[in-house]
Amino acid sequence: MNKKRYAQVGTGGRARMYYEAIAETFNETSELVAFCDINQTRMDYANNVLEGEFGYHKVPTYKADEFEKMILETKPDYVIVTTVDRTHHRYIIKAMEMGCDVISEKPMTVDEVKCQEIIDCIERTGKNLRVTFNYRYAPHNTKIRDLIMKGTIGKVTQVHFEWFLNTSHGADYFRRWHRDKRNSGGLLVHKSTHHFDLVNFWLDTYPTKVFALGGLKFYGRENAEERGVTKFYNRGTDNPIAKDDPFALDLRDGGNLEGLYYNAEHEDGYIRDQSVFGDYISIEDTMNVVVQYASGAQLSYSLNAYSAREGFRVTFTGTNGRIELDVAEEVYINAGGDADKEGCLKHKSIVVQNLFGQRYDVEIEEGDGGHGGGDKVLLNDIFGTPDEDPYKRAAGYEDGAMSILTGIAGNKSIASGMPINVLSLVDLPKFRKK
Repeated sequence: MNKKRYAQVGTGGRARMYYEAIAETFNETSELVAFCDINQTRMDYANNVLEGEFGYHKVPTYKADEFEKMILETKPDYVIVTTVDRTHHRYIIKAMEMGCDVISEKPMTVDEVKCQEIIDCIERTGKNLRVTFNYRYAPHNTKIRDLIMKGTIGKVTQVHFEWFLNTSHGADYFRRWHRDKRNSGGLLVHKSTHHFDLVNFWLDTYPTKVFALGGLKFYGRENAEERGVTKFYNRGTDNPIAKDDPFALDLRDGGNLEGLYYNAEHEDGYIRDQSVFGDYISIEDTMNVVVQYASGAQLSYSLNAYSAREGFRVTFTGTNGRIELDVAEEVYINAGGDADKEGCLKHKSIVVQNLFGQRYDVEIEEGDGGHGGGDKVLLNDIFGTPDEDPYKRAAGYEDGAMSILTGIAGNKSIASGMPINVLSLVDLPKFRKK
């Protein structure tokens, strides 16, 4: 069997899931041929993990300005993009122009201009782009798709979706590069891309109109000052002021955080443990969104990044009843421990109530590992030999576009106070008038 060749650009916290899968589980079908990053220390750390933990060979490393050289020398079939969100489009486009297919972490990109550049490149090159929506593969989320496909509650007309990020996971977005909206598109793009994609997936539809409200209500210096806080700091590590602050992060953990970030600061100046109550935070922590879909369904959605719980609730109302999904997730900080614990479940339940019928619990297949068991299934779908999928969980560039465009439209609505026509933001071939 000829192994498929993969090069990976971006070796931060999210990268490990992919290179670990190639090295450990799928090394008979897949081969990692190179790393690329702006930071040599992070690439060296990833290589040490490959060799020391998985007995895999170290791979050649290339700095960001050597990306094209990497492709020419190592000849990958696929490039895996796990860089800062705002740079996704740059590597996606260049890789496809040089003949590679691409696997991109979510979100596909952060704004409609970059999204259009990716769409145009795919039309121009004919290459394939896969966006890794692991939540589709979690058994409870797949079960919702199954129930709706079977018409369990008739035609879905209304969805109410609440996502809770607690003061560990939610706070972490305000310590990192995500706190600058130019990098991440804000949480409506970076995080909610998962959630908006799930609604598109569950209902087999796409958004047409979005209205949103949002603001920074809890994190940030001004909000802390209003609550009476008088002592502030820039970063958590080795800072006496931060010692007793439950929101502070110490990078001297002797593991991933120290190896990937603290030890790498001298190269690029990236500070991973910034205070969540500092200045220059440009993303929202409190968001409410209303969405109209082509199917006629309506969504009311909320995202809160300082909740007392971690997880989500979704209710679906249809012409023949109601489905309720409730999920509680374990607390996790990116790169702060075992990646298999990211999005692990503490509780999950699906309840169906038909009109004039009995209320009953739905049995859910058990999944283990990150994101409710979705990570392992997704990785097999990418690197392994998956079975035919009746749910069509593999997500292409159109899926990637329609999920982020909901968030991008939400950002525009927050800024303007007006509803936004989603399809006016980009020119997608699928939606062109014949």
